[in-house]
Order: sequence, then C-alpha cells, then structure tokens
Amino acid sequence: MKIFLRLILVSLLFTSCASKMGKILKSKDNEYKLKMAEQFYAQKKYNQAQQVFEDIMPFYRGSEKYEDIFYKYCYCAYYEKDYVNAESLFKTYLDNFPGSQRAEEMDYMHCYSFYKQSPKVDLDQTSTAKTISLMQAFINTHPESSRNKDATTIIDECRAKLELKEFKGAQLYYDLGYFKAAAVAFATLLDDYPDAEKGDEYKLASIKSYYKYAEMSIQEKQEERFTKVIAECNDFSDRYASSKFVNEVNNYKSLSENNIKNLHNEQTKEASKR
Repeated sequence: MKIFLRLILVSLLFTSCASKMGKILKSKDNEYKLKMAEQFYAQKKYNQAQQVFEDIMPFYRGSEKYEDIFYKYCYCAYYEKDYVNAESLFKTYLDNFPGSQRAEEMDYMHCYSFYKQSPKVDLDQTSTAKTISLMQAFINTHPESSRNKDATTIIDECRAKLELKEFKGAQLYYDLGYFKAAAVAFATLLDDYPDAEKGDEYKLASIKSYYKYAEMSIQEKQEERFTKVIAECNDFSDRYASSKFVNEVNNYKSLSENNIKNLHNEQTKEASKR
C-alpha cells in the first residue's frame, strides 16, 4: 500500500512539474522565462534550466545577456553529464566569444569534457588520447594558468591508462600463446613509454616471450631465436643493471646459451654418424 501511495505521489509530482514547465515554455514573456531559467540553474535543476535557456536563446542573440545565457547553457549539458554535447558547446562558446574573460575557463572545460568521456581501460581510448593532446595544447596556450597543474595531472593519468591498455594487450598475446606477437608488443610498449616505472618489467616480459617463442620453434630456427634472447638479456643488463629482475634475466640468458650448446652438440653427433 505504501509503495502504491509513493507511486501516486511521484506521478502527481511529475505531472505538476511537467505542467509548470509547459506554462513557462508557452509564455510570451522572455524576461519571465529567463528569470525561471536562472532560478532552475541556481537550484541545480539543470535539465529544466537547459530547456528554458534553449527556448529563449534565439531572442537574446546579439544582446548583452546572450553570453551569460550561453555560458550557463554549456554548463547545463556538463552537469547533466552529457559530455559529448558539453565539449561541443564549450568549443562553440570559444568561437563566439574569443575575447571573453571566461575564454580560458571555457577552453579548459572543452578539454575536461573529453577527459570525462575517457572510458574504462579495456574500451576504446580515443577520448583519452584526445584529452592528452588537448590538455597539452591548453598548457601551451595558457602557460600562466592556475589550471595547468590539474591539466598536467590529467595528462599523466591518461598516459598511465594508455600504457596499461597497451600492457594488457601484450599480456593477452602471451596468455594466448602468441609468443612472438607478445615479445614484439612488450618491446613496442617499452619504446612507447621509455621512462615507464615498470620498464624493467616490460623488458623481462619481452625476454620471456622471445624465450618461449624460441623453445617452440623448429630446430632449424632455434639457434637464431635463442641468440635473440641472449641479445635482449644483454640489453636488459645495460639498461637496468640494478633491477630486481637481474637474476631472472641472467637465468634466461644461461638457459638460452645452454640450449645453443645442446643444439651444437646434436649437430656434431649427427655429422659424425654420416
């Protein structure tokens, strides 16, 4: 019974709100509409404010009030989490009012709206990559901005997300047994992020992948591929002499050297039988 009464109350409230909005939008008094839009905005009723602002904007275009109306209209989309529309509106604001005192703010919010579209790491990261380029452009355009610290933090966060996505892709190749693809993917990851904190871990993963690939190769290809492992191990030692993975890498080097020796011994035995 209580649930039923609640549903009736919600329905009545919704009907009342819809009726109120209908009266506002049907009014011929644009000043009254603007007053109501401002009221909705102040009350954080952004969906209602957006509807009324949108209705009256054509009548205020070119007036001194238009910039403030459009400014709040942009934020209505943002606060409603319609980030695709918001980034477009912030950009339009910049195009329409390039000399505005709010231009820097709008430029940042245009960039930030792309950041808000950045999805979970397993999904397409186009918005994440776009955020990096836009935030860097913002820093370059506004070198003295107080927002640059936040912009830099966002760039670092986005780069970390892209790095993690690339790592997961390489790891998936390894887990599926595509060891050559994994080795190349881990090497590419290290090339793309040469200063990564986990650089030595990525290099070790590439070495392990090359070793697995060599192990699974036909005998005629094994020496060449174990030699590749040794070269990668030597490169690791040059780059990461103090890494905690040094012993593990040295073990792969020793295993590869022993495999090459065993291959040579077998070849010698085969030759002596002829």
